[in-house]
Amino acid sequence: AGSEPGSGPGRWAATACVVTGASRGFGRSLARLLAPQLGPGSALLLLARSAEALAELAAELRSGTTGNDTGNDTGNDTGGTGLRVQYVAADLGCQEGLRRAGAAVRELLQDASFGRLLLVNNAGSLGDISKSFLDLSDLEEINAYFSFNISSALCLTSTALRAFGARPGCSRTVVNISSLCALEPFPSWALYCSGKAARDMLFRVLALEEPGVRVLSYAPGPLDTDMHLQARTRTGDAGLRQKLQRLQEKGQLIDSSVSAQKLLRLLQEDSFPSGAHVDFYDI
Repeated sequence: AGSEPGSGPGRWAATACVVTGASRGFGRSLARLLAPQLGPGSALLLLARSAEALAELAAELRSGTTGNDTGNDTGNDTGGTGLRVQYVAADLGCQEGLRRAGAAVRELLQDASFGRLLLVNNAGSLGDISKSFLDLSDLEEINAYFSFNISSALCLTSTALRAFGARPGCSRTVVNISSLCALEPFPSWALYCSGKAARDMLFRVLALEEPGVRVLSYAPGPLDTDMHLQARTRTGDAGLRQKLQRLQEKGQLIDSSVSAQKLLRLLQEDSFPSGAHVDFYDI
């Protein structure tokens, strides 16, 4: 009976699940953990920029075996697992990419048999962290950053919620992958911190406006990913750069799958206050 919110770790029946930024890092780890959680009648839509990485992940998830890529899976075959896995390679930061992603979400959610919607807004970028606040004066660069990191999450979430609708007896959950940077300022990270803070507030407003939707902002902690490598090598502020390097040297970075497991447990228990910001270290 794991199809009801809050009923424990049973598989979720007939779930439409959408994960952005699914091709690598935290998004990829989370997709791998979510797939076995999705029971009969479920579908998983993976969104990211890299078609090749998405195709590999989709093939692996369809086969139900980690790292097993048949190399020729495309479209939305179910393979051996019965889970429909689809992917769309799209740059959410540009209008055409967002349009294609939105169209795929609407098409998926036309299916009235889904009893649950789970949307994970994971896609994001650091921006040019070599720059200080005073170096940020190029409007095109700034708008491009916010378009990808804020606007796309807003557009995709509103598209998904409108397409799914308020179906009686159905549950809708929206996750925003957040950061400590949504709450605290970091030198050289004006774009990243403001983007994360804006996203948290967007989803707090959603939680307020739509009490029937479960909303969670989850900060996954300092992850051992390509993004952290970029952070500890390119951050303009020397003090922050050294602090990030020490985290890596002392083995204090978190494996993506460990953090993703905590998020999955939060979703299974479903006891968080809607709109809450929950950090990896809080649980």
